[in-house]
Amino acid sequence: MPLELVTLPCLADNYAYLLHNAETGQTALIDAPDAAPIRAALAERGWGLELILLTHHHPDHIDGVEPLREAFGAKVVGAAADAHRLPKLDLAVQDGDVIDVLGLKAHVIDVSGHTLGHIALHLPEIGTVFTADSLMALGCGRLFEGTPDQMWQSLCKLRALPADTLVCSGHEYTASNARFALTVEPGNAALSARTKDIAAKRARGEATVPSLLSEEIATNPFLRADLPEVKAAIGMAGASDVAVFAEIRGRKDRF
Repeated sequence: MPLELVTLPCLADNYAYLLHNAETGQTALIDAPDAAPIRAALAERGWGLELILLTHHHPDHIDGVEPLREAFGAKVVGAAADAHRLPKLDLAVQDGDVIDVLGLKAHVIDVSGHTLGHIALHLPEIGTVFTADSLMALGCGRLFEGTPDQMWQSLCKLRALPADTLVCSGHEYTASNARFALTVEPGNAALSARTKDIAAKRARGEATVPSLLSEEIATNPFLRADLPEVKAAIGMAGASDVAVFAEIRGRKDRF
């Protein structure tokens, strides 16, 4: 079943995603940073909106929910663990749940770390995962609520998905993330090549997300914290994977 995926810039640097099933005419939205650009994109295509899926409670991911719900009557799905600080949910989900999204199976993955109760949605039939502020292009979300161990375990879950999975993350932070990644692995040839490609895309005003999971595995320092060469590069040979991840995250916070 072919679905159309639209990567939609919102606010200063957020992304929302529209999924549209041309056979049924139904549309789903992943995160709602701002109603105006989402409504404009739907109107331009002549689409309605049946479903809104929320990854976590931060305002820049949920502020558009109520105007969109009012305009389209969309049902809202989010994490049960986050329900107390999300807009009213029609369906509350948890890790391991499998829900219907436009006729496809969406697997709910707890990816706590950036926040507690953050979820990702994996649609294996179209090889796509919506990760918002957990796994990002060349980065991961700042640990506002969770621990380094929680975030590392979350990233390991995502890293275990098929390498050709399309990673739909929540922000246009990739150029800055690339500059930081080069401080961790300056000798990573794949990272150097990707950094040049990112700079060219941004110069043309193009989005750098979605990205392929295989690219992230090869270049994202937060997914590579368990590799001996990364541990050695930051002077932590023999340290635990979580300790190395925590050090890399701390360096990024200060970057």
